[in-house]
Amino acid sequence: MKINQFAHTPATFETKLEELSKLRFIKAGAQQEDLNLLWKNLLLKCFPQAKCLAQKHEKLASLAATKTESVPEFIEKKTVDLTVFYAVAMQLLQFEPDTEFDIDNPLKSMDELGVFHADKLEDSTDLISAFYDLLATHGKNGQTLLDHLGNLGFFVDFYDLPVSEKPVFFNGKAQPVFDTTKLIFEVVYVESDLDTDHDGKADLLKAEIIRPKDTEEGLKVPALYTASPYNQGTNDATVEAMTHDVNVKLTRKTPDSLTYDEIKYTAKPKTEVKKQTGNGTVKSANETFPREFSYTLNDYMLARGFAAVYAAGIGTMDSDGFRTCGSKEETESTTAIIEWLAGNRKAFIDKTSGIEIKAWWCNKHVAMTGKSYLGTLATAAATTGVEGLSTIISEAAISNWYDYYRDGGLVVAPGGFPGEDADVLAEDCFSRRKQSGDFLHVKKDWENHLAKITRGQDRTTGSYNTFWDARNYLKDVQNIKCDVVMVHGLNDWNVKPRNVYNLYNALQKLPVVSKLVLHQGQHIYVNNFQSLDFTDMMNLWLSHKLYGLENGAEKLLPNVLVQDNIKESTWHAKDSWIDEDADEVVLKATPCGKLKPLSAEKCSADGHDGNCHEKELQFKDSLDQKDFEAYVSDIAKWEHDLASEKTPLDSNRIVWKSTAFDKDIVLEGAPKVSLRVKSSRDYGMLSFMLIDYGKDKRLGAVPTTLARKAIDCGFHWRTDDLMEFKLAKETPFKLITKGHLNLQNRTNLWHADDLSADEYVDIDVVLQPMLHRIKAGHQLGLIVYSTDMGMTVRGNEDIRYTLDGTKTRLTMNVKNLN
Repeated sequence: MKINQFAHTPATFETKLEELSKLRFIKAGAQQEDLNLLWKNLLLKCFPQAKCLAQKHEKLASLAATKTESVPEFIEKKTVDLTVFYAVAMQLLQFEPDTEFDIDNPLKSMDELGVFHADKLEDSTDLISAFYDLLATHGKNGQTLLDHLGNLGFFVDFYDLPVSEKPVFFNGKAQPVFDTTKLIFEVVYVESDLDTDHDGKADLLKAEIIRPKDTEEGLKVPALYTASPYNQGTNDATVEAMTHDVNVKLTRKTPDSLTYDEIKYTAKPKTEVKKQTGNGTVKSANETFPREFSYTLNDYMLARGFAAVYAAGIGTMDSDGFRTCGSKEETESTTAIIEWLAGNRKAFIDKTSGIEIKAWWCNKHVAMTGKSYLGTLATAAATTGVEGLSTIISEAAISNWYDYYRDGGLVVAPGGFPGEDADVLAEDCFSRRKQSGDFLHVKKDWENHLAKITRGQDRTTGSYNTFWDARNYLKDVQNIKCDVVMVHGLNDWNVKPRNVYNLYNALQKLPVVSKLVLHQGQHIYVNNFQSLDFTDMMNLWLSHKLYGLENGAEKLLPNVLVQDNIKESTWHAKDSWIDEDADEVVLKATPCGKLKPLSAEKCSADGHDGNCHEKELQFKDSLDQKDFEAYVSDIAKWEHDLASEKTPLDSNRIVWKSTAFDKDIVLEGAPKVSLRVKSSRDYGMLSFMLIDYGKDKRLGAVPTTLARKAIDCGFHWRTDDLMEFKLAKETPFKLITKGHLNLQNRTNLWHADDLSADEYVDIDVVLQPMLHRIKAGHQLGLIVYSTDMGMTVRGNEDIRYTLDGTKTRLTMNVKNLN
C-alpha cells in the first residue's frame, strides 16, 4: 500500500486559521489554549456521528495514543508531541496499528506509505497547522480525513448556510455542504440546428439535469456535463445479430493514385431547419427522471456545489434525429447542450408546447466528464471552441475514429469487440428503437441511414476515406480554447493509446493548459483508486476552472502523471510523455533471433555463422483448421502462445530478443519498426508486438476490489468501490505494445500501393505509443506475425511472408535508470 497525493495544497498559517475557523474546528483565541486541551477539542470534532459530548468522549477513548495508553489516559499525564499526534492521526485515517503502521514510530510508517506529515510539533501554531494538513491528507480508504468526516455527517450543519456563503472551499477544494436529499431532478429538451432524421424539423435533444436546491435561492452553480450515447439504453440483441463476420480473407486493393485532397471531408452548407414557435418562458421544468446512469465523479461533485447534466444526443430515446457515430452532427448535438447552459440556445419543457426554459441556475461555466464514447464527445466538443466550455476531463477518449476501428490500412477492431464497426455502434446507441410508437415512423429512414454508414466505413479496403476524415477530431485541435485533462490506460486495447498520444502531442502546440494521467489499466475509470487522489485532483481543477478559485491547480498538478508498471501503488510525475534526456535507440534484428544495437558485432560473435545476416526469414499465416478454431474461441490463449517460447505458433511468427538488460530502462513514445518483406500473394498484412520478457510478478490485468462501497460521495449519498492494481502471480512475459499494417498502405492510409507476389517492399510501421519500464534482467522482444486474432480479419489463408534478414530495425526512445 502506498498513498500518492498530488492535490494537497500548501497554505499559509493565516489561511489555515481562516479555513479551520470557517469549518468551526477552532474559535478565536485557540492559539492561547493549553496544547492538550486544543488537541482534545480538535479530536472531539472528528466524531460528527456522535450526537452528544459523552458519546464523543467514548469515541475518543477508542483511540490509542501509545501501545499502553488511550488518548484520554495519555492526556492526563503527558503532553502531545509529534509522535503521539501522528499515532492518533493514522488511526483517524483508518490505518490499523501494528499491522499497517508502527504506533511507536508512526512517522517512519507514514514515510513508507507516502502519507503527508509535519516535521515538528512544539506549540499550538504547529498543532493547528498539522491538524489542518491532516484534514487534507488521504487515508487508507482513498479519501481525505475531511471527506471521511463529511461521510459521517460533519457538514450537515452547513446545509443551511445562506447561499452567499456557498460553496465552501478547504485546501483549494469544494466541500460537501449541499444536501443531496434535496437535489432537483429535471428534464429539458434543447433545440438544435440539426435535422438528422430529415423530418423537416429541428432535432430536440433530451437533457437530464441534477442541481442543488440552493439554486432555487439564487445560487449560480457550474455544470458537469456528461454526453453519454448509452445513457438512454442500448440495443444489445440487435447489434449482436448485425456484428460483422471477421473470419474473412483480406482483400487486395486496386492500386490508385489518390491524394488527401481527393478524400478530404468538406462540410456541406447548412440549411435552415424549422424551429419551434415560442410560447412563453417558465423557470421550472415539468418532467423529472429516475436514477440515471451516473459517473461517481459527478456524484461526488454534486454534494459540493456542482450540477450534473446528462444527455445522450441525437437518435436516442426521447430525443430526435439519428445516430451518426462520431460525425460533425454528433459533435453539434453535444455542443448544443453547452450552448443552452451558457445561455446561447433555447430549450423547452417538452417537445410540443413551445414553452421555453433557460439554464438560469448555471454560472455559464461547463466541464465535460466521462470515459470512452463519453470522453470522446468531450474531445469533439472541445475542438469546436464552443463558448461556455471551460475544461474537459476526457478519459479513454477517441481522438480519431479511424484509429479506433482501423489501423494501418486494415480493419482493426477495438480489443474485445471483433466485428464491431461504426454502423454497429450507431445501431447500439439508437435507443429511439426502444419506443415502438416513435420508431415505426422512422424505421425505413433509419435503415437507409444505417446502410449509408455501412457503405461509408468501407470494411472492404480499410483505407482512410472521407467518412473517416469527417470523424478525425485532430484536424480541428487548433480550435480548442478550454484547458484539457486527459486520462488513459497504457493497456487499453479498446480505445488504443494512439488516441490520447496524438491529442496530447497536438495540445502541446496550443496556448491551453493540458494535463495527462496514464494508468496501467485497460478501459477503466481511476477515480476510485486507493493509491491516487484523482478525485481530489479533479476537485482542485474544477474548483479553479468553474468557480474561479485561485488554488494553484495548474502548477500543482503534474503535466504528466504515470503509474509505474512494476511497483504497486506507485505514480511518477513527469514534464512530458518523452523525457528530454531519453535517447533515440535503434536496434537491429538479426536472423538468429537477436535484437542488438546497430554498432554490435555480427552474428558470428554469438557463435553463429558469420554470413547468417544474409539469410531470409519466413513465416506463414495459416493454421490447420482445428488450431484456428481453438484460437478463435480463446483469444487470450492465442496471444499467450504467440509470445511463448515453444508453441503451435512457432511457424506463424518471427521472434527477436535483446540480451538481458543490466539496469532498468523506460521505453517512451511510439516505437517504429522498419523492415523489408515480401508476400506470397499480391496482398498481405503484418502485425507487430513488443514484449517484456522475464519471469516476474506483474500488476494484474484488472484492478482488485479492496472494499465494496468503501468510498462515499457524500453523507448518505452514493458510493463506489475502493480499487487498486495488485501484483498477480508470476508470468513469463508482458505485452508492451502492438501495431498493424496493410502492405498496400506503405505510403499513407488513403492511397493503395501496388504489391506484387514474391517481390520485396520496404515498410516503416509506427506502433501504438508506450511508457513502460523494463526491469534489469528482463529482455525486450519483437514479434512479427500476420493475423491478429483479436483485432484483424482472420481468413486463415495460405500466405507466406519472407523478411530480408539484414533490414529489420526497431527505433524507440529509451531512458536509462540508475
